[in-house]
Amino acid sequence: MTEAVLQPIGRAFLSALEVIGRLSIFAILAVIHCVRPPYYPRLILRQMIEIGFYSLPVVGLTAIFTGMVLALQSFTGFTRFSAESAIPNVVVISITRELGPVLAGLMVAGRVGAAMAAEIGTMRVTEQIDALITLSTNPINYLVAPRLIAGLVMLPLLVLVADAIGVFGGYLVSIYKLGFNPEIYIRNTVEFVEPLDVISGLVKAAAFGFIIALMGCYHGYHSKVGAQGVGQATTNAVVSASIMILTFNYVITELFFAR
Repeated sequence: MTEAVLQPIGRAFLSALEVIGRLSIFAILAVIHCVRPPYYPRLILRQMIEIGFYSLPVVGLTAIFTGMVLALQSFTGFTRFSAESAIPNVVVISITRELGPVLAGLMVAGRVGAAMAAEIGTMRVTEQIDALITLSTNPINYLVAPRLIAGLVMLPLLVLVADAIGVFGGYLVSIYKLGFNPEIYIRNTVEFVEPLDVISGLVKAAAFGFIIALMGCYHGYHSKVGAQGVGQATTNAVVSASIMILTFNYVITELFFAR
């Protein structure tokens, strides 16, 4: 009776350890190949454009509406305490510390992480990765490293743009709907925000960019045979990247702001 209960738990535990070990080895190899030649600048530039430029519309739309809703909801709550003057402070600190990096990371994970997993998974199924090995080209160096470098570089830039757009969305609602004075709103925003608020968001963005690229490449690289395997790899890439983004968001926040 005891064995029947403990065996499934043991199998699940060992399976989880196996996945963690495989992912850790893959991540270490990927990081090593990011700093080891040969380099592929054209592939890196293409991935930067794919991750950064093409993700800008969805990230911008998410940021501006988030800033607008945040200002509106803050006004609704703060009027109960006659604290409407704190709205610029709440908007800028919420966007720069949390909402900008997290929402941008989740949007990019859904758009780019899925694309990476599908592309590399298709290459695995159609034996293109085996062909790279036959041609003496390291597939991790050729496929994974450019994506990791691009994610690490472009996510902070995307988050900087998202921060500016999100704060601007809060400004629009506060000025044209809630009746704030533009000069006072801007002055309160500039005086309240601190460099640490922006820096912590950019550190989160770099970590999220690495996570998104790593999960997309890992699940695509280990995709099972067939269309169903590629689809499963795509789903796993988005889900695992989203969960890790939320997890590391707390860890990095704890490192920066724990007292």
